Amino acid sequence: MSAKVRNIGLEGIAPPKKTCKDKQCPWDGSLSVRGRIIEGTVVSTKMNRAVIVRRDFLHLVKKYNRYERRNGLITARLPDCIDVNEGDIVTTVECRPLSKSISFVVVQAKPNKTEER
Repeated sequence: MSAKVRNIGLEGIAPPKKTCKDKQCPWDGSLSVRGRIIEGTVVSTKMNRAVIVRRDFLHLVKKYNRYERRNGLITARLPDCIDVNEGDIVTTVECRPLSKSISFVVVQAKPNKTEER
């Protein structure tokens, strides 16, 4: 990493090795991040500079005092400096609304080792 990147204020998240000239990148551009930090699996990379992330969680059903599995889909901006494939585990952070459905940005990606069989 030869170029200097911004400190986005998140502990434990390392900046990407590549750099980009994307204005809506939290590392190399001017996009500020705030709020929720969500980890999930990439479901689709078909959009231009955006991905769909699936977040799995448990929901308590009070009547039976049991948990059920649920999931939610989040549309997130994908900067040019982060390479992501379907099935990868990504960390997304809330930012200002970038479009009608995008209010999150990908800040870190980990390849999913169970998908490489």
